[in-house]
Amino acid sequence: MQVIERIAAHHDELTAIRRDIHAHPEIGFHEKRTSALVAEKLKAWGVDEITTGIGGTGLVGVIRGTGPGPTVGLRADMDALPMTEETNLPYASKNPGAFHGCGHDGHTAMLLGAARYLAETRNFKGTVHLIFQPAEEGWGGALAMLKDGLFERFPCDEIYAIHNWPNANLGWVGTTPGVAMAASNNFDIEIVGKGAHGAMPQQANDPVVVAVAIAQALQTIVSRNVEPLKTGILSVTQIHAGSAYNVIPESAALHGTLRSFDNAVQQLMIRRLKEIAQGLGQAFGVTVSVKIIPGFNALANSPAHADAACAIARRIVGEGNVDGHAAPLTGSEDFADMLLKVPGAYLWLGQSHGPNLHNPKYNFNDAVLPIGASLYARLAEERLAALAGAAE
Repeated sequence: MQVIERIAAHHDELTAIRRDIHAHPEIGFHEKRTSALVAEKLKAWGVDEITTGIGGTGLVGVIRGTGPGPTVGLRADMDALPMTEETNLPYASKNPGAFHGCGHDGHTAMLLGAARYLAETRNFKGTVHLIFQPAEEGWGGALAMLKDGLFERFPCDEIYAIHNWPNANLGWVGTTPGVAMAASNNFDIEIVGKGAHGAMPQQANDPVVVAVAIAQALQTIVSRNVEPLKTGILSVTQIHAGSAYNVIPESAALHGTLRSFDNAVQQLMIRRLKEIAQGLGQAFGVTVSVKIIPGFNALANSPAHADAACAIARRIVGEGNVDGHAAPLTGSEDFADMLLKVPGAYLWLGQSHGPNLHNPKYNFNDAVLPIGASLYARLAEERLAALAGAAE
């Protein structure tokens, strides 16, 4: 493992920062304390410019090298999940209903570690943009920053992000050339019928029966409409109806998620979901409304940039610890929106095996901090050098 010694020397401080952020988690677009802490550290470590309030609570730090040249962006997410922590750690969440169950506290600390090193050494020509993003967990923080002029104000030739992975050994790095994570949309289906006493069902137009029929029929979309060699996922995750044993309710609701690696498949599933739900509503004589909640685009790495990132990772973690053709994941990530504007790559960084992401017992492994910070730093230094060389 060839981590940068200057970064490793501050491992204890990075750990303290990460645990402080962990103890004070903030949900998307509410990361005021976290954003202020990041700005404070960047200022103390000599980052040239710090701009706050981008896309709400996002911020960007600018580090200029020894001369003019290209620009590389490094992105970390800062927000926590709206869930309760069950780790019993001494630095567990002090904010009820908020928990860093995806490791964004660690991502923020890793990028801060890289920022300190890059500001102190400036062993590059060009500019590094440190992008600390709010609201990744389904709130659209990347899109908010883009709408606020992120790349117009802070242009990037390339951009990279790192996410911890608790399903791999410490120091493993994986990425996928091309589509690496799924597009996603959520859906709400509301059914309004006619309620009645449970002992007199003939007087009702039962929305519960319709809800069950719709939930079952939706499962035919992937099996009977999506091409067998393509990926589609439709999961009904909630059904709500009624509050008493002996009352047929007037309404019912279903909620769920749609995932795919192909935007055409995503649109097919959305169309069929509407047709089936509303068709069954007509057949049963109830009113059905369908709402599709915008989610994420499919995350597509630039193959050339993914390969370049893997080459850099190999020099840090070793040849055998890098998988440049990792299997795509059906999870989603709004860094996809940034990659639609600027080429780059999204990397997974193994932190040793443990409770999975979004598990109430999950915890970021602080041993990975200097590895991730070194990877961020080398991505900036080496990709700036490569870009400058290509321009000569």
